[in-house]
Amino acid sequence: MIRSFTAFVFLSCLSFWCKGQKPDTLFLEKLLRSKPELFSKILNHPRKNEVQILYTQIDRDKNNVPHFKSYSYHLNDLHYFFPASTVKLPTVIFALEKINELNVRGLTARSTMLTGAAFAKQTAVEKDSSSENGLPSLEHYIKKILLVSDNDAYNRLYEFIGRAEINQKLKKHNLTTSRILNRYAVKDTEITSRHTNPVSFYNRDSLVYYQHGKFDPLDYPLALSNTSMGKAYMDSSDRFVAKPFNMANKNAFSITDQQAVMKKLLFPEVFPENERFDLTRQDYELIYTFMSKYPAESKYPQYDPKDFWNVYAKFLFYGADKMTTPNPNIRIFNKYGDSYGFIIDNAYIVDFENKVEFMLTAVVQSNEDGVYNDDKYEYEEVCYPFMKNLGRTIYEFELKRKKEYLPDLSKFIMEY
Repeated sequence: MIRSFTAFVFLSCLSFWCKGQKPDTLFLEKLLRSKPELFSKILNHPRKNEVQILYTQIDRDKNNVPHFKSYSYHLNDLHYFFPASTVKLPTVIFALEKINELNVRGLTARSTMLTGAAFAKQTAVEKDSSSENGLPSLEHYIKKILLVSDNDAYNRLYEFIGRAEINQKLKKHNLTTSRILNRYAVKDTEITSRHTNPVSFYNRDSLVYYQHGKFDPLDYPLALSNTSMGKAYMDSSDRFVAKPFNMANKNAFSITDQQAVMKKLLFPEVFPENERFDLTRQDYELIYTFMSKYPAESKYPQYDPKDFWNVYAKFLFYGADKMTTPNPNIRIFNKYGDSYGFIIDNAYIVDFENKVEFMLTAVVQSNEDGVYNDDKYEYEEVCYPFMKNLGRTIYEFELKRKKEYLPDLSKFIMEY
């Protein structure tokens, strides 16, 4: 694990964790309303578009220790939104933690990971043509999740960790307004989501670890509001159902918890050692690299630029602009999600040249017809422009913001 700074450094930043700190609720609204040409339509109907924003400034002291101050807009951790693929980031972390905690001789994230099938709807995996050696591994699944939010890769990590352990980990890390209950894109049911597959790990031809399939009997209730959404939905047989869409038993990942995960992941040194993620230096480097890497920079896995363009999934600065060339001085460490009309992005944005860094987490939705599962959402017209304009507005503010000490950001310069 990354070890703590000196006791002096720890004590100096203790009061700046932002844990329990109530963010300012006026600054962001004032800033956004100063640009009505960009934000007036959504700001005039924030509940219609389910907007929540959490922006955190980072100021370094003379020892380069980060201190945080947060600002929010319509933040409500119990007002439900569908978190989509943002739940994949804690799943990545918990999978690596599990490898470290198992502490089995020869078992690493690079070991060949073969998934079996032992219950309804489960599928087996023995090969992965996108990896360099043609075999699946935890590390390769993580790359696919962080690069392009691959659903199958997430499902395999979900199956390895197990539903019960995932939710125990959320509780352990004080992520109290979140839960992870389901796989994605496989039409998981209430019963199939509780059953996870058997998994085997090999080094060459030698079995180093075997895990039986698991069953989770527990429920994870949250006092959420607004879990019945819209006026109608299309069911799994594409039939129109004239009732609100019920999300009461789906994944939940609040904006506050999302940014808390990002903060602990990026700045473990400001947390007591027993509250940090159980990750090695290599684990942090893997996550940092592939959170900030563009799909075009990846050889294994390799992606078609028509489907995964230059700045794919960096919504909070680039929107969905397919022809944009990324700014060479900026890197965005993020995990996004998009589903049911919701766009969510949880990001740490760094400008190495101008010494800018900040965290920004936001959700916005557009579903004009109020029908869910009909694939008719106004992503292009509403959500992507809002995210782009939000990220750039905060970035422009940060460019002008005075700092007593400029940050040393070398920790986040990765090899791509």
